[in-house]
Amino acid sequence: MLTYNLEQRNGESKYYYIYKMIRKDIEMGNLKKNQKLPSKRSLADHLGVSLITVENAYQMLKDEGYIEPRERSGYYVCEIHAIVPGKEKKQKLQMLPEITEHIEDGRLSNTALKSFPYSLYFKTIRSVITEYGEELLQRSPNEGCAILRNSIAAYLLRYRGVFAQPEQIIIGSGAEHLYGTVVRILGKDKVYGIEDPSYHQIRKVYEGTGARCELLTMGADGIESDLLKKTQADVLHVTPFHSYPSGVTAPIAKRYEYLKWSEGSRFIVEDDFDSEFFMPGKPIQTLFMLDESNSVIYINTFSKSLSPSIRMGYMILPERLLERYYETSGGFSCTVPVLEQYALAEFINKGYFEQHLNRVRRKRKVES
Repeated sequence: MLTYNLEQRNGESKYYYIYKMIRKDIEMGNLKKNQKLPSKRSLADHLGVSLITVENAYQMLKDEGYIEPRERSGYYVCEIHAIVPGKEKKQKLQMLPEITEHIEDGRLSNTALKSFPYSLYFKTIRSVITEYGEELLQRSPNEGCAILRNSIAAYLLRYRGVFAQPEQIIIGSGAEHLYGTVVRILGKDKVYGIEDPSYHQIRKVYEGTGARCELLTMGADGIESDLLKKTQADVLHVTPFHSYPSGVTAPIAKRYEYLKWSEGSRFIVEDDFDSEFFMPGKPIQTLFMLDESNSVIYINTFSKSLSPSIRMGYMILPERLLERYYETSGGFSCTVPVLEQYALAEFINKGYFEQHLNRVRRKRKVES
């Protein structure tokens, strides 16, 4: 008779524990081919469980091919490749783990936790849920929700002096997602020139999509001019406000040099990382606003300005690339949940976002 200690089941249901132990005995060769199993009723009585518990266990074993019923005779063990202790295992069947192992998340830095206005943000989320209700369960447009695209367009004009129509703004789950969208739009057959050194994920994403990167050494004011003239790149990815990790900010002369390079069929990806915290006042004019040839794609996120946990960014496309975007990427679903888009739009519309930026800037000024 099969004897199993049901007190050792670690919270598992009784039928599953019985199934698992019989399966283990079959796989280890303790129960042989064509060996008859106890009747369901006798095993239930022996183990002190209900008949339906054993029936469920036997049904699982039958469904998986470990045992087979024989008419008017009972259940018998099927032929499988058993795991024989002490011998070479030619074919080891996958055993389910006895227990799952818990993992832990990494923690946000103290700086992020202290600067993020979480109580105000959560209040905004509750307000949005109350106001919009079931509307938040609708599918987001592929480019992002209109309410957020309108909010970002208004904020950029008001706070940054950047003019863009909401239809030019594409929402995505962070900068890395948007880098991949850039490659879909411009093509993986292009050579992408990137700053050296630069944020490591830029190169990783571009090359991960099949594109080729050319590293362009940084000087004191940006990419060295002689390298810019000689590069074979078709697309230039720059972080003109605050390049990481060099900390270089490109002056206005260097920005115009970048724009001159892009004249013709070339494009620039302007990664405006950290620009919201420009200390003296408003940041230096963006390449996007200086551009007269419709060649600059502007990218920014809220990961630095609000919190790393808010995986949300946006991209502004020049008008001449809108049609190409819809051809290459317009069919891809937006990767940001509707609730988060509405909450951020409300946070911006109420003026909370700019209040937060001003508060952090004042704090940095005092600390410096």
